[in-house]
Amino acid sequence: MRRPLVAGNWKMNGSRQEVSDLLGRLAGLELQQSVDVAVFPGTLYLERAVAGLKNNIAVGAQDCAIRDGHGAMTGETSATQLRDAGCVMVLVGHSERRELQAESDEVVAEKFVAAQAAGLIPVLCVGETLQQREQGRAIETVTEQVEAVIRVAGIDAFANAVLAYEPVWAIGTGLTATSEQAQQVHEALRGVIACHSASVARELRILYGGSVKADNASELFAQKDIDGGLVGGASLDADEFGAIIRAAGI
Repeated sequence: MRRPLVAGNWKMNGSRQEVSDLLGRLAGLELQQSVDVAVFPGTLYLERAVAGLKNNIAVGAQDCAIRDGHGAMTGETSATQLRDAGCVMVLVGHSERRELQAESDEVVAEKFVAAQAAGLIPVLCVGETLQQREQGRAIETVTEQVEAVIRVAGIDAFANAVLAYEPVWAIGTGLTATSEQAQQVHEALRGVIACHSASVARELRILYGGSVKADNASELFAQKDIDGGLVGGASLDADEFGAIIRAAGI
């Protein structure tokens, strides 16, 4: 039985005061024992989040360098440093990184490997653009993104990872894939993993991301291959985020 995971990606949001206020409200949530919860603040606020949440909610980073350890990579933060700061997870391959920083599948695979080498759980983000969906290439696109990581990391690496499907056209747009559309891709992704290892596929948590809100979470999470959500804007509101967490535990 896969435990649901609800993760909040704060992206480039928050000031010191806003983050402190949000952490205080999150720390006060009555969390369900059957649901894992994580938040991904900006790098500046990671240690503040670790201290403020006191292990009740896991803290992850939004990105890491392509190499773990230490070295001459100005402006980068390694998975080793993130682990030292108290992180347990890190996003890799988010569509905004792929688009804004031109991260290729090969770079994403390197980050996936670096994260695991440092003891972090990588949350591999995959998804198609609106054009790719309209061309009927949604499943082909996400399959390519996953296979690129399998080629480098191996299938067994996914036994200690999370997969997140985020249709690019539904991120921050207010648009959401229907539960049927989301399930179709999640089922296909689990099938990709199963082609390499049925046991890894059975246990792999696959999250849905793309304008997840309290009013659509229950329907999405009811799908058999959707194991929780990677939540964007709604994770900045503690009440809304709490409602989404409750939906995952039903």
